[in-house]
Amino acid sequence: MEHIVKILSIEHLTHDVLKIVAEKPAGLTYVPGQAVDFSINKPGWEKTLSPFTFTSLPEEDHVEFNIKTYPSRHRITNQLLSMHPGDEIILGEVFGDIHYQDEGMFIAGGAGITPFIAIFKWLEKNNKLGNNKLIFANKTKADIIKEDWFRKILGPNFINILSAEHHLGYEHGFITKEIIQRNMDPTTKYYYYCGPDPMMDAVEKILAELRISGDSIIREGF
Repeated sequence: MEHIVKILSIEHLTHDVLKIVAEKPAGLTYVPGQAVDFSINKPGWEKTLSPFTFTSLPEEDHVEFNIKTYPSRHRITNQLLSMHPGDEIILGEVFGDIHYQDEGMFIAGGAGITPFIAIFKWLEKNNKLGNNKLIFANKTKADIIKEDWFRKILGPNFINILSAEHHLGYEHGFITKEIIQRNMDPTTKYYYYCGPDPMMDAVEKILAELRISGDSIIREGF
């Protein structure tokens, strides 16, 4: 089933990430961490689908998306840069494998943070942040989505890695076995991860080397 809804607001969260708030279709249900097929109600774009994750909670009266844009690509994200409140988007099928099970380590690369935004909103709202940790890899500090909010709710359990810059208090390089080991806790039950394919492959290999059971791994596959 498709739902045509109007954009209520659109703004930049970072230099290349848009926060889009839209009407919530009647009857739409999803679990924090899930995504939806998304297209633009504009001639020539209605059937061009991209998956975007909800960054709002299911009980809210609107839907929200944090979408990384790629101006050099002639795709939906490029079109979104020229859209305004009142323009329409089309929401299709809801899907996604990531949902919260129990305390664990969340590992994200770039826009792969989006499934975790709704999950951490839910955890904060329900006073269940506990000892959950977030390892977030980006190129530069300016690329970090919602850095202030994550730092506020997670404190020292928010670990940032930057591949293209050096900053005091930030890891430099890429996600490594050593970084994951250093932040592991004997009570950690689950390992959640989402990001670009090379990062996903690297994390999967690291978790295998650490002998983390497949039952404890939750990853996004789309």
